[in-house]
Amino acid sequence: MERLTTTMRVHRARLDLTQAELAERAGITRKSISAIEAGQMVPSTLLALKLARTLGVTVEELFGLEAGPD
Repeated sequence: MERLTTTMRVHRARLDLTQAELAERAGITRKSISAIEAGQMVPSTLLALKLARTLGVTVEELFGLEAGPD
């Protein structure tokens, strides 16, 4: 089974943004940012696009799929 990976924390740090600052800019909650970074939440397509745009990267740079054990 595949799982979603994210580089959101790296891109957030590059811009020197806290979770709260990113959440405010993207129009979502800080809890959602935390859950996505921890791998506990899979964002909707709309949310993934908003986050990528806010961070100045493509969705493909922000999220990826990692193969899990079969």
